[in-house]
Amino acid sequence: MNGSPVRTLERSLGTGSAALLGLGSIFGTGVFVTIGLGVNLAGYWIVPAIALAGLVAACNALSSAELAAAFPVSGGTYEYGYRLLHPLAGFSAGWLFLLAKSASAAGAALGAAAYGLRLFGQDDARIIIATGLVLVLAVTLLVLSGLRRSNMANTLIVALTLIALLAFVIAALPDTGTRLRTIAARDLGADAPGWPAFAYATALMFVAYTGYGRIATMGEEVVAPESTIPRAIILTLAVSLLVYLSVAICMAALMPAGTARSLADAATPLESAARSLPLPWLSLLVSAGAITAMLGVLLNLVLGLSRVVLAMARRGDLPGLLSNLTGRGNPALAILAVGASILALVLTGNIETVWSFSAFTVLIYYAVTNIAALRLNPAQRLYPRWISAAGLLGCLALAAFIPVSVWLAGASLLALGLGVRYFVNRRKAAPDR
Repeated sequence: MNGSPVRTLERSLGTGSAALLGLGSIFGTGVFVTIGLGVNLAGYWIVPAIALAGLVAACNALSSAELAAAFPVSGGTYEYGYRLLHPLAGFSAGWLFLLAKSASAAGAALGAAAYGLRLFGQDDARIIIATGLVLVLAVTLLVLSGLRRSNMANTLIVALTLIALLAFVIAALPDTGTRLRTIAARDLGADAPGWPAFAYATALMFVAYTGYGRIATMGEEVVAPESTIPRAIILTLAVSLLVYLSVAICMAALMPAGTARSLADAATPLESAARSLPLPWLSLLVSAGAITAMLGVLLNLVLGLSRVVLAMARRGDLPGLLSNLTGRGNPALAILAVGASILALVLTGNIETVWSFSAFTVLIYYAVTNIAALRLNPAQRLYPRWISAAGLLGCLALAAFIPVSVWLAGASLLALGLGVRYFVNRRKAAPDR
């Protein structure tokens, strides 16, 4: 009923729990796949690409932090765009977020299934798809059981992933110093990629940082959001930067001269690097870490996407039934809708497809974030305006190096979403005429 108050979600996340949700969203494809893709594009120059991507991500993270502190509600940039810019800006951000992250969740499910089945020598596409479907169903049911249980599972997943990555870095340390000195003695300028390849690798790595946005999308469930959200986002970004740099440096050190790009062509580049060490158990541990990481991404995406669906349904951009909460305050219908969309994408069985729109969508999403942050009044601002301006310029600069075909496909999907919104609003207004 129109006169009924809108029920809100329970605030139960502290700084540590919120940061773990962010890390659970980051330590998946970013560290196990994207670093390899970046090496394929930039070779040894992936290390400065990671640092530059981290700098751009830091600007975006601070913009997200002050927006989430000022508006601690579910929805992230969807809400900020609505409140500070224009309803179409907010809807565009929300729609693109749903499309891209649903595809990313499907990719995480397929990736976890493929990694797991590969351990048993199984690579049949039909079995991978079936296993991916089971994983999505299991994670959806877990999220339906409540946020506290989801947090416990996420903490375990992040812990296992960090153990695998730490083991890899420690195992690589004995040879790292010697090999890095050998690499440094070479003329790296001769192996430097062109600027377009370096910028594209930086754009891919920027996308690998953006799991911190999950903290903002769940702002309605954070305790003392004005202080907790900025601390959790900054902590998440700092830890992810340290882990990315450590893993990338060790991967570079393990690569013989002239083979940086060939190693990244492997299906599991980090596992390939681990296999080059005289420790048979290490590649198995890295594979297990990859599986848990992909499951962590899937879990956090179902959580975050359901909160964006909840926010969009509250505004009438999606069917109002999706805004209903259960007696325990869980957006069950929104979670089921997200699970259903991910299941449909898993049926495609194409992991490459889920990544084709990621860079485009995330860069546009965070461009809207930075523009919204520039509109905050002085009382709401936590950081200087130039940080948001730098984040906006960084997003636009990196977006310029995304392939044109991706831009065209993304623009088509955005136009489709705007058309859906137009007809839904016309239908709602029809009885009033």
